[in-house]
Amino acid sequence: MAHATSSVASITPFRANILPNAVADLHQRLNRTRLAEKETVNDWSQGAPLSNIHALVDYWSKGYDMQRLAKRLNQYSQFHTAIDGLGIHFIHVKSTHADAMPLILSHGWPGSVVEFLDVIGPLTAPTAHGGSADDAFHVVIPSLPGFGYSEKPKGKGWGLPRIARAWGMLMKRLGYDWYAAQGGDWGAGVATWMAKEHVPGLAGVHLNLPILFPPPLQGDLNDEEKGSLAQLIAYSVDKAGYAKLHSTRPQTFGYALADSPVGQASWIYEKFGEWSDSNHRPEKVLSMDRMLDNIMMYWMTDTGASSARLYSESFLTDFSPQKLDLPVAVSVFPGELFRAPRIWGDRMYSNIICWGEASRGGHFAAFEQPEIFTEEVRKGLRPLRG
Repeated sequence: MAHATSSVASITPFRANILPNAVADLHQRLNRTRLAEKETVNDWSQGAPLSNIHALVDYWSKGYDMQRLAKRLNQYSQFHTAIDGLGIHFIHVKSTHADAMPLILSHGWPGSVVEFLDVIGPLTAPTAHGGSADDAFHVVIPSLPGFGYSEKPKGKGWGLPRIARAWGMLMKRLGYDWYAAQGGDWGAGVATWMAKEHVPGLAGVHLNLPILFPPPLQGDLNDEEKGSLAQLIAYSVDKAGYAKLHSTRPQTFGYALADSPVGQASWIYEKFGEWSDSNHRPEKVLSMDRMLDNIMMYWMTDTGASSARLYSESFLTDFSPQKLDLPVAVSVFPGELFRAPRIWGDRMYSNIICWGEASRGGHFAAFEQPEIFTEEVRKGLRPLRG
């Protein structure tokens, strides 16, 4: 099993700090908010409804604890380190169980390390959360380049393959010579490329958004494949406008996200409503406080534009199916953007060790359903433990 005798020379402790003047500025901006008029439909087809955004902004201004994000993050050991010339922020929590499996978890957009805060305890201390000591993990949770407290790339080149290699270097620097990687959204892309490139020490991956698309249409698709293909088409036709903007004009709309907290909040909140397993009622699965924690991560670090640039780097090139021969575990959540069928996985992954179907949860699996997500990760990666 792996051990964690860290080489700490190039790793420095980090604490989140939300300064009073930043809070005062945020309050001033929220108080000067000019909202758009009400939508002309009675659904989400034109975007997040005015009533929802009004409620979110009102709570942010009057009810939310502006120091809550820092308080939550600072409950855990956080660090900064330079990898391949870029400063990377990460959370690192070791289990007390000696044979714990090291696991690196990667978030996506519009997520952050905040998505994983509620699964740190269950993953690292399973016996205190209904699990067995045999299911323990040491967890490493980095912020993607240009996201959160990681540094913003100054030039092009930080796509998925480079991030994958950087995560491999991070795990090596922490002393882990055997570990697994987990991810959904962009995090699934990172984990996929880690497996594709066989980064040293990687034993296998767990994906809650496997990057799998239908093969060239040769013959008939079965009913499950037809359903998944219909979901992909619906996403491409009606829900992928944000990705086109991110891929082609991150700088232009980035000015709006940098200047307006409500612009940043609504850009993220819409995705919580559209992509969660909540029937456009994200408050049912993600409280206002938890959603605003994630929104604050973007606002306080001014990473609207820098996070979007990952799309221009990798969305149309690297975020694609890859043939993998390392062990792959998959968990399909019912509220996901599209639910990839096992047959697509069999075509691309030669060593599927687990294929799970979760009972609840959507695109933000760990954020929405931390207990179910934890059990899926435990179950999916057990075969690696030997």
